[in-house]
Amino acid sequence: MNYLYLIIPVVVIFFAGIRIVRPTERGLIERLGKYHNFANPGFHWIIPVIDRIFVINVTEQMVDAQPQEIITNDNLNASVDAQVYFRVKSDEASVKGSTYDVNNYKWQIVQLARTTLRNIIGTLTLKSANSERGKINTELLATLDKETKGWGIEIIRTELKQIDPPSDVQDTMNKVVKAENEKIAAIDSATAAETVADGIKRGKIKEAEGYKQAKILHAEGEAEAIRLVNEAANKYFIGNAQLLRKLEALEASLGNNAKIVIPAGTELVNIIGEMAGIVPLERKKRGDQ
Repeated sequence: MNYLYLIIPVVVIFFAGIRIVRPTERGLIERLGKYHNFANPGFHWIIPVIDRIFVINVTEQMVDAQPQEIITNDNLNASVDAQVYFRVKSDEASVKGSTYDVNNYKWQIVQLARTTLRNIIGTLTLKSANSERGKINTELLATLDKETKGWGIEIIRTELKQIDPPSDVQDTMNKVVKAENEKIAAIDSATAAETVADGIKRGKIKEAEGYKQAKILHAEGEAEAIRLVNEAANKYFIGNAQLLRKLEALEASLGNNAKIVIPAGTELVNIIGEMAGIVPLERKKRGDQ
């Protein structure tokens, strides 16, 4: 029975001193208020009351810098907010630095981020601040990384959440953007209408040119036909017309009982002979033959 009085307190003390450190954590063990040793992931036993263990999360964490009003270089109040992603380095020196070299590193990262944002955005106009978010993030990251090196902290990235102007300025900007969009739409519509009109104009010109060319070809065809008719008339009708004129003159002379000498072998002799029913001698001979 006396042994039980000894064993029970020992068992209680043993179980009371058990500490388990997870893979996402690192531990600092203090003994009587002084740093004693570093606790890696796994099983650890400390002396109750005499020892204390402080467990530190070494995974990536995020803190919000909280929205704040910042006066830009063009004297506008912008509501600015950012997020900072960081982690405590897992080596012993870094874990000790995050615990012993800084008081509440999360709160101090937030305050440092807010101060840095005021310094950066205060030198920019509202328009340039909105268009240079990447540059602001880069400068904020560089400043935080430099200032927290002694804390055992690694700043992974920073994200600028918002740069919002006052509501009245925002309304004005929205109206400007809307007017700009309407202007662009009107220009595009006018350009499209001009393109259509230009196409119609070119079509009309082509149609007129085609009509003109058809008229020219038609006129040229008619002129060629007239030329051919004139050539045929000159070739086949001028001689007969002259002969008819001679016959008319002969008829008039005969009516006046005038004597007319007609050269032998002319076409007029043959025509007179045919009219009288007399076959010319030469034709008769050819027929006899």
